[in-house]
Amino acid sequence: MSKKEENSIVELLKTLVSAGILAFGIRACVAEARFIPSESMLPTLAIDDRLIVEKISYRFRKPERGDVVVFSPTNTLKEQNYKDAFIKRVIGIPGDVVKINNGKVFVNDQELTEKYILNAPNYKYGPTKVPDGQYLVLGDNRNNSYDSHYWGFVPRENLIGRATVRFWPPNRLGPLDQKPLYPETE
Repeated sequence: MSKKEENSIVELLKTLVSAGILAFGIRACVAEARFIPSESMLPTLAIDDRLIVEKISYRFRKPERGDVVVFSPTNTLKEQNYKDAFIKRVIGIPGDVVKINNGKVFVNDQELTEKYILNAPNYKYGPTKVPDGQYLVLGDNRNNSYDSHYWGFVPRENLIGRATVRFWPPNRLGPLDQKPLYPETE
């Protein structure tokens, strides 16, 4: 093997290793692709939709009501043998009092306007105060979602990131910018 061939192989290996390290670093710290495995977020997200989940913004700001978040299973979910990440919408932030009654969601005694849900919830929940450092999350398919109204709150440290962009299928490409209208609580 000539010196030129050896240099080419070494350069190729350096490039591949650098690309692998860069890809791993981006996935671990910046953003990653995820797919939707269930109908719990219909109509916002459908089975097999592909998303970009960004992981940087929560280092600089707190999660907000309406964010669509991906999170690791809580301890309660781990006890039930759940291992895969979940995706839901943040409804209650620390300190909020959330109640679901007569097909409506109330945050701090004010009705939440939700144009993105599949159907109004047909169950009662709360009133429950969201503890410090935790979040109440619900699926947009309220009546077919295994979410906080079953198993409790999501600790901040379980949040992986915020779903921002759908990149598949092509006919649904675009940002996930459908925010609920929350009552003024400040």
